[in-house]
Amino acid sequence: MKDYYYLGKITKKYSFKGELLIKIDSDQTDIYKKIKTLFIYHNDKLNTYKIEIIRIHKENVLRVKFEGVNCENDTDIIINCDVYLPLSHLPILTGNKFYYHEVINFLIVDEKFGELGKVISIRENNAQDLFVINNTKGDVLIPVHDEFIIKVDRLKSEIIVKTPEGLIDLYINS
Repeated sequence: MKDYYYLGKITKKYSFKGELLIKIDSDQTDIYKKIKTLFIYHNDKLNTYKIEIIRIHKENVLRVKFEGVNCENDTDIIINCDVYLPLSHLPILTGNKFYYHEVINFLIVDEKFGELGKVISIRENNAQDLFVINNTKGDVLIPVHDEFIIKVDRLKSEIIVKTPEGLIDLYINS
């Protein structure tokens, strides 16, 4: 699984002919229009499913027909299953854009406070995703927000941030 990334989840049937809707964890649905295979986590393993037809259904939703999945009964076993793609399928991001998995262990450096620690995870929330940073005083949480991210330096494996006044004080000086 370390060579794959989570794309989304099969949410429901679309038709009686085996079509399914997949809610994807991306706002760039266009880049998935030409994929030929998806990997579905079912029965405690990744299973390969070849795509017969793939369409954009609506924002963040793909409509997919897999080869050999031709009726409702065929779709029942994979409804609510997670869908994955190999990491090699990800488009390369540049500048301050990044995939969450790629910045794990990056050092976070605040313009005012200096080195805060390394990213140990990213907590995904409805309101705001957060960097979880391992600091000597405990975990520090910083919103993943374009306004706060000054530079993503892939060569140095660090992210330079400018956090709102008082945010770091909540963690460092408490």
